[in-house]
Amino acid sequence: MSLRIGIIGAGTMGRGIAETALTSGFSVVLLDTSEELAEKGVSAIKKSFERGIEKGRLTAEAAQDMMGRITAGKDYSLLRDCDAVIEAVYENLNVKTSVLSAVSRAVGEGVLIGTNTSSLSISKMAAAVERPERFVGIHFFNPVPVMKLVEIVPGEATSGETVERARELAQSLGKTPVVVKESPGFVVNRLLCPLMNEAAYLVMEGVASPEDIDTAMKLGANHPIGPLALADLVGIDVLLAIMEVLHSELGDEKYKPCPLLREMVEKGHLGRKTGQGFYSYSR
Repeated sequence: MSLRIGIIGAGTMGRGIAETALTSGFSVVLLDTSEELAEKGVSAIKKSFERGIEKGRLTAEAAQDMMGRITAGKDYSLLRDCDAVIEAVYENLNVKTSVLSAVSRAVGEGVLIGTNTSSLSISKMAAAVERPERFVGIHFFNPVPVMKLVEIVPGEATSGETVERARELAQSLGKTPVVVKESPGFVVNRLLCPLMNEAAYLVMEGVASPEDIDTAMKLGANHPIGPLALADLVGIDVLLAIMEVLHSELGDEKYKPCPLLREMVEKGHLGRKTGQGFYSYSR
């Protein structure tokens, strides 16, 4: 497996994948729409490594080595020496297809191209990729450096060789891959997002406070984190986008997004990343 990976999108997921790749021995090219955004992602990775040093999990020498293996920018020509590229931009089909089209033109024919989509159709996105047989869903979970699962999702055109390469890539990053048939939300989000959505309905209906709902699920269902705290971690905008896909694609009213989620997104209350969601966070 190659030791050079390109990542498009320096937000929460992209920089999490980049950090994981660096700690797994890869060199990383991290791109975003501007040099400033790409460097912001690099700075967040550096701060994460600094916290690791403070806690004794990482040596200063190791952190320096890893930071020396990351290149940041906005120019897709930086991807030319990568053997795998993962798109991790905003969960919007038009945005992702535009990025994937640019990626497939910038890299060689044999380069593995993956998308970190959490719910969108792999087959629809594949239409934007030259040689779509080398394109596959590679879905990581937040926070990427901690979460061990990766969903490998082949589209209609994805070759068996590409699926195997994606499995090997995930394993090289220290993850456990599961292969999932293309379906809205795949496995985890098909099960988990409706739970968070229903918890939002409980808040909207005044059934219980966010704190009590989360306590109930932690102590009554042995969940390690409550559904509303998890929604804040995932991002209220991301949760809303996934529920909209489930509702639209599956056509079942049980997947109807809670109106409170839309209201929170309109207010910019997106969870941890904005400092306000179902809970308030100091930034």
